[in-house]
Amino acid sequence: MTNLATLLTDSASAHGDRVAVRHETTALTYARLDDLSARTAALLQARGVRPGDRVAVIMPNVPHFPVAYYGILRAGGIVVPMNPLLKAREIAFTLRDSGAQTVLTSPMSAAEAAEAAADTGADCLVVEPASFGALLDGTEPLPTVVNTADTDLAVILYTSGTTGTPKGAELTHRNLLSNTATVAQTLFHVGPDDVLFGGLPLFHAFGQTCGLNTAVAAGATLALLPRFDPAAALETIRRDAVTVFLGVPTMYTALVHAELPDGFDAARLRLAISGGASLPVEVLHRFEKRYGVDVLEGYGLSETSPVATFNPPAGPRKPGSIGLPVRGVELQLVRKDGTTAGPDEVGEIAIRGENVMAGYHDRPHATADAIRDGWFHTGDLARVDDDGYYFIVDRKKDLIIRGGYNVYPREVEEVLYTHPAVAEAAVVGVPDPLLGEEVAAAVVLRPEAHATVEEIRDHVKARVAAYKYPRLVTLTDALPKGPTGKILKREIVITPAES
Repeated sequence: MTNLATLLTDSASAHGDRVAVRHETTALTYARLDDLSARTAALLQARGVRPGDRVAVIMPNVPHFPVAYYGILRAGGIVVPMNPLLKAREIAFTLRDSGAQTVLTSPMSAAEAAEAAADTGADCLVVEPASFGALLDGTEPLPTVVNTADTDLAVILYTSGTTGTPKGAELTHRNLLSNTATVAQTLFHVGPDDVLFGGLPLFHAFGQTCGLNTAVAAGATLALLPRFDPAAALETIRRDAVTVFLGVPTMYTALVHAELPDGFDAARLRLAISGGASLPVEVLHRFEKRYGVDVLEGYGLSETSPVATFNPPAGPRKPGSIGLPVRGVELQLVRKDGTTAGPDEVGEIAIRGENVMAGYHDRPHATADAIRDGWFHTGDLARVDDDGYYFIVDRKKDLIIRGGYNVYPREVEEVLYTHPAVAEAAVVGVPDPLLGEEVAAAVVLRPEAHATVEEIRDHVKARVAAYKYPRLVTLTDALPKGPTGKILKREIVITPAES
């Protein structure tokens, strides 16, 4: 049996009375979560869902997300998770593209989901706790988990569409079972007594594999937070005695600057994990000093289930590095001509292993372009040191070429974060008639901090080569962010008049 839903059935058998998911005062034990997912599977079958059918889930981080998730898998369906903030047009696109004919949605997304379902002819079911609970109570649970092959699809995760129309990354049961086992057993070392912070969106690869599936595989508790807010996050850590914090860099930045409540206690916190984007080293050090816990950075993508590299918990930890390839995964750095990059040379990360997706749904040309000779080409640029640790330099598409010189935005951002007044920063290239591109920076200052554009520019100028420092600097109240908190550089617009 290779169905991903067996993570839940196995833990329900071993840890039935333990709490699986918690949200404020609501708690579901493993036995209850297993029962509800079995009833959801039966309900879906009664509504016409058959093995291999796609079922969309449009929910925030609430207890019914794992109920729906494992219920769909248990019925042999394929989960198509979506951001609950999507509008009807966007939902309809994903329904059509994935072929999903059934939608499970929370009340907050019900109107948009219903409109999209009507447009595409899909069956839309609103998962409102009271009415849905009554519906499940009147449904006999599906007694068994539908058997699936390891190459069968379990989840289709849609990319954010930063380079165009969103694409569905097809992840198999083997992809996700393997990556979950690697995370739980060799990276986080999670056990039944652990409590994982559930503030990463469960519709995203990071939150789904490293949060939900890892917690369930270990019989641990996932403490849910539907929308990240630093005060709410600190309360969740305190109230639920979180032991493993999972976050993206913007979450770490927010917690570094957040006011700690009276009596705040994170004594049980033993590990902090960062992924989703590069974590500025200065932010890492500030977080560790403030909360007294090591931060381990990893790297992955939706297409790789997602974890590909990690700083080993039992080995040397290198701040600023994404670590070493994880169990079952190989990495290589590739030049533009397809040959392997040499020592200390920057190249594009290519990944091969049991975590790599089957392909992009219904996009054979995009799949062939991304996966060549079994290697998935990520579009991320990196270098590797003598110990085999990888360091992200930047996204290939974010590289700035100024007057023929390569400028890697991350290097400049790292320097910006060392300025005492800077809370967040993003470096982008803007068109220039003479140089091709000019280096520009958008900066958010820390609360109560003051700094001028000139001071920030001079701070960087004194610390990098002359062609690298940002001639254009703008101060802003906030940077645009995606659903996971990742800074969206494509939405940053800086003109010379602003600087």
